[in-house]
Amino acid sequence: MLRGEAVAVGLIAGWLLWANLAAPTVDLASALLLTGFAAGAAAALWALGGALARRRTGARAPSIVLQLMLLPIGWFMIQGGLGWLGGPLMALGLGVTALLLSTPTTRALGFE
Repeated sequence: MLRGEAVAVGLIAGWLLWANLAAPTVDLASALLLTGFAAGAAAALWALGGALARRRTGARAPSIVLQLMLLPIGWFMIQGGLGWLGGPLMALGLGVTALLLSTPTTRALGFE
């Protein structure tokens, strides 16, 4: 799931990069910062997905933190009129967090 999220965020980062190059920007520094943040999030999700696939116990906590970060993002999307996207984003964050905390994951990572 984390690697799938990484691909989605990577595509968003690519679109942001294209928008930075093609569209007139008012604040180039903010545009580049947002693009860099998206690329960094994609890289972190990809790396954490790989670490969890190799059953590295230290990857679970940062993965949960990244998933819980989807809650305020989704909430602000709902407040901004994008409830069709914010609601599923929040559900994704909670769902993946539940999977990361589930008994099979806990056993696979050797916490029991």
